[in-house]
Amino acid sequence: MEQIMTRPEPRILTVIDSFRITPNMHRITLGGAGLAGFPQGQSGGYVKLMLSGPQDGKATVRTYTIRHQSESTIDVDFALHGAHEESGPATRWATNAQAGDLVKVGGPGAAKPLPDGPGPFLLVGDMTALPAMSVNLEALPEDATGNIIILIRDTADKQDLIKPEGVTVQWLVDADLGANPSLLSDAVREVPAIDTLAYAWAACEFEAMKLLRQYLRVEHGFGSERLYISSYWKRGLIEDEHKQVKRIDAEAIS
Repeated sequence: MEQIMTRPEPRILTVIDSFRITPNMHRITLGGAGLAGFPQGQSGGYVKLMLSGPQDGKATVRTYTIRHQSESTIDVDFALHGAHEESGPATRWATNAQAGDLVKVGGPGAAKPLPDGPGPFLLVGDMTALPAMSVNLEALPEDATGNIIILIRDTADKQDLIKPEGVTVQWLVDADLGANPSLLSDAVREVPAIDTLAYAWAACEFEAMKLLRQYLRVEHGFGSERLYISSYWKRGLIEDEHKQVKRIDAEAIS
């Protein structure tokens, strides 16, 4: 008999802590009784934050990476895209959250890890992908090699990354995140010996993703066995609208 998979029921989690990591990255630590039974080993996976909506009562759902998991808490990092009044509902909630606040959370969803082995690897992304990229870096073996290219809004947004010595980091800075989609692909085009990579992992704004996909998949023939690539957001669109654009794009290239 075919087994039918069911989604776990959402949990009500408690805000344990809320603080700024860098000028444009905010962390929320969630825990409390609602986290009981949450599966371990979910760093790099994702959760769905179900925030109270406007007067119609419909929840606003936003997807975020689990940056770190302990036995009793999970950390969720929020990339801030601009002034508070320009922020979306999830970042507004996060920057206003205080210890003791409650939030409904769905998931976890599966992570997108790097394959086993020493590489060489290429990891590319903007600030929205930095939590997932950081988890992947921390899981690499000590002898791993490769390049990581990260687009941030300010030099002060650089984070101390736990990584093997053989992995080099390049930070790109653009205060108007997502406004210049070629920044990441231009940097990747400068990476030497691209065809020798064991695996490439990329996640960023939608238009930047398309340029990276063109270079890695079309020009260099990276198939799914050597490439994970995704857009985490699209400039000017909310998450639901971005999902529609992603679906149309996926159908067009399939």
